[in-house]
Amino acid sequence: MTEIFQHLHHVCIVVKNLEKTVAYYESLGFGPWFDYPKKGEYVELDVPNAEASKAMRYKCVDLANVQIQLCDPGVLDSPQKRFLDEHGEGVYHLGFEVNDRDAAEAGGRALGLEVIARGKRTDGSGFCYFDTRAGAGTVLEVRKS
Repeated sequence: MTEIFQHLHHVCIVVKNLEKTVAYYESLGFGPWFDYPKKGEYVELDVPNAEASKAMRYKCVDLANVQIQLCDPGVLDSPQKRFLDEHGEGVYHLGFEVNDRDAAEAGGRALGLEVIARGKRTDGSGFCYFDTRAGAGTVLEVRKS
């Protein structure tokens, strides 16, 4: 296994109704939930639909060993919305924390992985989504917070 996929940070589940899903998880003892913390503007942003990306809503909960993210993709066209329409609710991606976003992106590309979305901030933080659906069933993301 390559080093970029060693530290699982979160599991992202695409849902139809964010509030209803949060309420269900809360009934099972999950919490507290919080809005995904957006940390500033990207100096590089390459996503299929920037407006859809901005409109997505996320709720997160930190467990002892991993974060769960719930994503409501909204009505605009995006890979997450298409996943929801085609497959229903479920795990869209696994997010891995890395020390160097650029090196992780380069490492994924060196493995032959196609980049389907990426973003980078001035401080080097950001994300890169690889299209691993055909081989893994889910998208794999690397991120630096």
